[in-house]
Amino acid sequence: MTTAPERPPKTSDPRDPRHRTAHTRDVIPHPALDTALHSDADEPGKRSGIDLWAFLVPAVLAVGFVVWGIVSTDSLGDAADSASAWALENLGWFFVLSASGFVVFVVWLAVSRYGRIPLGRDDEEPEFRTSSWIAMMFSAGMGIGLMFYGVSEPLTFFVDPPPGTGGEGNPEAAQHAMATTLFHWTLHPWAIYALVGLAIAYGVFRKGRAQLISAAFEPLLGSRAHGPGGRVIDMLAIFATLFGSAASLGLGALQIRSGLQIVGGIGTVGNAVLVGIIAALTVAFVLSAVSGVAKGIQWLSNINMVLALLLALFVFVVGPTVFILNMLPTAIGSYLGDLPDMAARTGAEGAETSEWLASWTVFYWAWWISWTPFVGMFIARISRGRTIRQFVAGVLLVPSVVSLVWFAIFGGTAINLQQGGTDVYGDGVAESQLFNTLEQLPWSTIAIVLVMALVAIFFVSGADAASIVMGSLSERGTTEPSRRTVIFWGTLMGAVAATMLVIGGSDALSGLQTITIVAAIPFVLVMIGLAVSLMKDLRRDPLMVRREYAAEAVEAAVVTGVTQHGDDFVIAVEESSGTSTTPAAPESR
Repeated sequence: MTTAPERPPKTSDPRDPRHRTAHTRDVIPHPALDTALHSDADEPGKRSGIDLWAFLVPAVLAVGFVVWGIVSTDSLGDAADSASAWALENLGWFFVLSASGFVVFVVWLAVSRYGRIPLGRDDEEPEFRTSSWIAMMFSAGMGIGLMFYGVSEPLTFFVDPPPGTGGEGNPEAAQHAMATTLFHWTLHPWAIYALVGLAIAYGVFRKGRAQLISAAFEPLLGSRAHGPGGRVIDMLAIFATLFGSAASLGLGALQIRSGLQIVGGIGTVGNAVLVGIIAALTVAFVLSAVSGVAKGIQWLSNINMVLALLLALFVFVVGPTVFILNMLPTAIGSYLGDLPDMAARTGAEGAETSEWLASWTVFYWAWWISWTPFVGMFIARISRGRTIRQFVAGVLLVPSVVSLVWFAIFGGTAINLQQGGTDVYGDGVAESQLFNTLEQLPWSTIAIVLVMALVAIFFVSGADAASIVMGSLSERGTTEPSRRTVIFWGTLMGAVAATMLVIGGSDALSGLQTITIVAAIPFVLVMIGLAVSLMKDLRRDPLMVRREYAAEAVEAAVVTGVTQHGDDFVIAVEESSGTSTTPAAPESR
């Protein structure tokens, strides 16, 4: 049974289901008309509460993963390495092609006739002002990843250039380093997020479906999207979110450990300290969830964004400002020039390239894909009323600009120091290079403590948000999952992060990368299915149906008019006595 939207009608449009009489209210509307939203939760047989299968299967698998890591760390590490090696050897090309394919797909949607379709009712205004929408996009583009790789990635590519870009010390190393970094952090990841966000936003706001990945498969699977097949899709989404978020938490723990070593002067410490850091931050997350201070976490997140901007402004002002400003246009030009080669780079170029891809590009594509349920739901939630064209332009461009500026400031500063003879690259340990760079600037101790505080708050707020998404997926799409479910997923996420770090042994980062690649493989197939399902939806959208009816009807009317009356005719729209959908025959003037 359909329900009318809650928003009061702006007009007395007879197409609006709220204006139908009791006699006509149950009549199925014409497919060319805007229709009332329905809610899956209001359909007979729909129940609220936890979906045991969607909850238990990923939970049991994740707990088993943690137990395996505790009982036999070495065997889990060997199994993970073998699975990752198989995936890279056989499916590396699949990740590379899929990521670029998603970019082409969402850009094509934006510039095509489908770009006019709103993510909501035909006459619906955007829920948020453009300035607020952009601000929230900005916040979505920040996180532990930018803190961890802001210096490390461009600096690493400068000192040890990617395959095919020239050897160490070549004069174009800085340009290629920035181009490769932007390749990993701009259009490709946000096109991946945009695809999932579009599918969810269209289904929820245009069709009234539940906020589930499986619900977006209705055009492809029909009623089976609410059966076992749909549950499998939601399980894969939970599994991907769990391991992708755990990878981010692991990066945060690595960086906090490095900061403690520098500020506290405690020297090199092992993985036991990493586990302790994760445990402490997980307890902080649980306390925040138990206290129910959702507004407090939101407040802390906003403060975090302000502190991150202040940190970037500080480095920009006291660092090599002119070099950073020169780096901005250089990075853009190099990125656009190198894009075809970077997008086509695969393991076919040799063992060196294959190994490099495993550590960088394929890991990134897997990481972004595993984050899509979380980020996709977020950007879908804030984009109601936007057209597809506006959605894609905002999602691709705003975070990409944020990443460009961030890497130009932090990466540019590190590259400038390295060029000038100050070795901030050190022994190549990624998590220490940001601190090595900050140590060369004034008030370095304050800046380092600020970085650790930023990462810690990102950890807590990120665990909170990701746990809510997993809770929503395991409780039939509810926007407010129970506190117990949220705490369970957050705690399990921390345990998975610790396990992923430990199986990497002395190279904890490799453990994160290995597991992330393996966990993301099934969700690539889900994303391809989402693209197909979304296209089936868009082709039947009322806006598109009206356009087809109009084109066919007007063409038929014009032909008839010219045939019967030459150039002297007008077209009138009247109810047809037959089944024809064309306008009434033209009348001579």
